[in-house]
Amino acid sequence: MPIRLISLAVLLAPTLASTIDHEISACEKQIVDVAEAMPAEQYNFMPDYKGVRTFGQQVAHIAASNYAIWAPLTGEKFPKDFIGGNGPDSLRTKAQIVAFLKGSYALGHRAAATLTVENMLDTVPALKSSRLRLAVFGVEHAYDHYGQLVVYLRMNGIVPPASR
Repeated sequence: MPIRLISLAVLLAPTLASTIDHEISACEKQIVDVAEAMPAEQYNFMPDYKGVRTFGQQVAHIAASNYAIWAPLTGEKFPKDFIGGNGPDSLRTKAQIVAFLKGSYALGHRAAATLTVENMLDTVPALKSSRLRLAVFGVEHAYDHYGQLVVYLRMNGIVPPASR
């Protein structure tokens, strides 16, 4: 029986799922690096503006939003104990918040893996948006908050990891 050779390009050809997963990975690295760069004792830091979140609340909000956006793509249940878009009220420490964040990105990778050319435009009824739009929106939303987190770091004299 002859051996069939498959070109490396075919084996590595990007798919919709791998392309979105790559974007989630890039975003995850930026956000997790910033979350880990802030010292634990500064997680309650907030600028002197009325009505803004603390650094820790910003990170927890990104994670809670990731769960809300990506859970419908996997069919996983959205946790019920999320308070005001900032995640579970039980999140108190940097370690807990960072673990929650990393768990949300694990969900994002599972969500990306569900995307196909055939289902990417299917509407998720609860969120009235396509599966592709939700997968991408999780990344966009996190990057919005990344900019805020970078300012919080700089206000504390910390150079963001991506700028080092």
